Amino acid sequence: MAASTYQVIALAIYFVAMIAIGLWANSKNNSLDDYVLGGRQLSPTVAALSAGASDMSGWLLMGLPGAVYLSGLSQAWLAVGLTIGAWCNWKFVAPRLRSYTEVAGDAVTVPVFLSNRLHDTKRVLRIVSGVVILVFFTFYVSSGMVSGGLFFKSSFGQEYHTGMLLLAGITVFYTFFGGFMGASYTDMVQGLLMLAALIAVPVVTIIDLGGVGPVVESISQVRPDALSIFAGTTFAGIVSSLAWGLGYFGQPHIIVRFMAMRTPADAKSGRRIGISWMVLTVFGALSGAFMGIAYFARHPEASLTNPETAESVFLDLAQILFHPLIAGLILAAVLAAIMSTLSSQLIVCSSALVEDLYGIFSSKK
Repeated sequence: MAASTYQVIALAIYFVAMIAIGLWANSKNNSLDDYVLGGRQLSPTVAALSAGASDMSGWLLMGLPGAVYLSGLSQAWLAVGLTIGAWCNWKFVAPRLRSYTEVAGDAVTVPVFLSNRLHDTKRVLRIVSGVVILVFFTFYVSSGMVSGGLFFKSSFGQEYHTGMLLLAGITVFYTFFGGFMGASYTDMVQGLLMLAALIAVPVVTIIDLGGVGPVVESISQVRPDALSIFAGTTFAGIVSSLAWGLGYFGQPHIIVRFMAMRTPADAKSGRRIGISWMVLTVFGALSGAFMGIAYFARHPEASLTNPETAESVFLDLAQILFHPLIAGLILAAVLAAIMSTLSSQLIVCSSALVEDLYGIFSSKK
């Protein structure tokens, strides 16, 4: 059986699993509140893993390893900033948002919460917030679908539009039927798949190269500055990278998970689980980049698929070192990263359209 056939089988298994979760979640939706916010019944584990997976997108398995492969450890400052921002978000925003959204008229969307909390009787804030979310997340969702199309084209040689439509169709299907609960549980599974891939590839590469010592030696010989976190950067660059973490406080598709937890006290467990997942996955992405530097230095006959951006370094290692079926599951992890973000943003967009815009204007008639 050809390697590509094994990989297609792995992707098919992944797609079927996502659709099955969406159909299962559909049976749990008995009201609009269930569809939009899961009835506020998310466990800390589901909330944490779904928030992490929907946040990171394909950047975690492609963008970050590629940047570190080309520029070294100095690119890790961005990951440090994101981790600090995520911790602060869970620590300071999560428990308060969970409490106040229930107190403030049992708000099920961020615009409704802002409107109720600030006593916006004319509902201007709710309308403006809903429009902003709908407009800008539409572009965000579109970029994710484009990434999926490009992924299928580079990995399987499929027509770009075919890959994009396949990815969009499956994501829309399980999101449409499963609602918030479906998106959250698929995101959790996708987060676990991403974690497994980001641990497996560096570990297997280290074993193949003979241990940590030979890996560090190979990197030092070909890229001595790659292991320095300060090489090639400036104070302003470090501060700018760290500041990326501030964006967490205003991302609706992430903070809506806080609103959906069972109790405010669950935020503590969610923080521990979510930050642990984030640290492990970021460390795996950084390690994968360094494993790539060492491996391709040791094996000059092998080469990156995209040497200009090096975004394929993680996938190239998987294709070389793993059985095609396992490599297919690692490819599925990249799709999982893209689809988890897409589904969460689709739910937020649909909530903004139905609850924050249509709901207001229809009530005025």
